[in-house]
Amino acid sequence: MSQINLLLVFSYLLGSIPFGFIISKALGIDIRTKGSGNIGATNVFRAVGKKWGLLCFLLDFLKGLGSAWMLPLFFLADGTVTQQLLAGAFAILGHNFPVWLKFKGGKGIATSAGVIVAVAPLCMLAAAVTWGLCMVISRIVSLSSILAAITVAVSAWVFYGENPILAGILTALGVVAVLRHRSNIQRLLKGEEHGFARRSRTKGD
Repeated sequence: MSQINLLLVFSYLLGSIPFGFIISKALGIDIRTKGSGNIGATNVFRAVGKKWGLLCFLLDFLKGLGSAWMLPLFFLADGTVTQQLLAGAFAILGHNFPVWLKFKGGKGIATSAGVIVAVAPLCMLAAAVTWGLCMVISRIVSLSSILAAITVAVSAWVFYGENPILAGILTALGVVAVLRHRSNIQRLLKGEEHGFARRSRTKGD
């Protein structure tokens, strides 16, 4: 197996580690039966607790960062940005469709954030500002995540348009993130998607 193929396999396996499921299971909870049923950080935050949700976000973020930054250095010594992005994309794929949980995973926001920090920090900065502003105004995590993903797709061409392959892959990551929020979009359109108040109480990301 070639080095690039090994990189992609290991990136998928790293991404497929279901930290949300592992954390909640260690506390005697199956996160898949709570809240939205999602294994991502937001549902862990709501169903298990704030500190565990933050830990889950950090670990999922590091999966993306490690796949796009550390693994290419190990397998390729000096990987190109495109190869880094491909590795990151496979980590996101692993997070969204983990083989260990019958391919039912999270929505990839934290893992995508780690990948984008590694390869396109300006896009991540723009997305973080968008996410933060939306959260302050709406208090809705899913809406904030969707707008942040759209920001990544648009800002990719603003900041990295001279590299159409890079911008194109970043756009694809943003589109995938939005598509993973289809159920949230349906609830938003119906006015049924609630946000964080002083206490979390509704379906999540």
